[in-house]
Amino acid sequence: MTIRVALHHRTHYRFDRPVNLSPHEVRLRPAAHCRTLIDSYSLLVLPKRHFINWQQDPYGNWLARLVFPEKSTELSITVDLVAEMTVINPFDFFVEKRAENFPFEYSDDNRRELAAYLELLPVETRFSEWLASARRDLASKPIHTIDFLVALNQRVQRDVQYLIRMEPGVQTPEVTLVRGQGSCRDSGWLLVQALRHFGIAARFASGYLIQLVTDQKSLDGPSGTDKDFTDLHAWAEAYLPG
Repeated sequence: MTIRVALHHRTHYRFDRPVNLSPHEVRLRPAAHCRTLIDSYSLLVLPKRHFINWQQDPYGNWLARLVFPEKSTELSITVDLVAEMTVINPFDFFVEKRAENFPFEYSDDNRRELAAYLELLPVETRFSEWLASARRDLASKPIHTIDFLVALNQRVQRDVQYLIRMEPGVQTPEVTLVRGQGSCRDSGWLLVQALRHFGIAARFASGYLIQLVTDQKSLDGPSGTDKDFTDLHAWAEAYLPG
């Protein structure tokens, strides 16, 4: 039986006097390519007197552009959605034969289409050493592409301690590795840049994380959360031919 969950996410500001509200772009709607089925979605904005235009950015992401014609003493943005928590096997896909083993080459068409996802940041000392170590340990000889991705994920998990970081912005890979810790967005961006340096197109993604308590304890690994849990989350997505 499919489990349906209802998510309620509210951001609310109160001001001690009427203020002008600048135009806002709100990116809190699941992407069209989301693999989790969204049964319903709503976005409620206060003050009630506002203009809203739904737009799509060049990457196909939904964004709501809000314009407020009058001053207000509050700003409230509330998302309500119902999602079907169907178990998805992340390895349920085929890879084209030419990309089954790493390293592989994208076709000329793919490389043109993926140019934005292959863009590199300048490499500093610690990140350069980390990449060299990963290349030596993981890619010194041909390896199955999926095994390489799993191993690189494991390496980030091993070398970066997860923490909840309230400061704005995303750390560079250099800062994350020097500190040895970071939030999900920091380790996600590290993984994006690492994949690109290995020639794999990757992008930064963000969304909602919903974790539910399991019915049974795991016999051979962590059982997961001990209470139902929802938060904002970030991760990396990689493109493999096929």
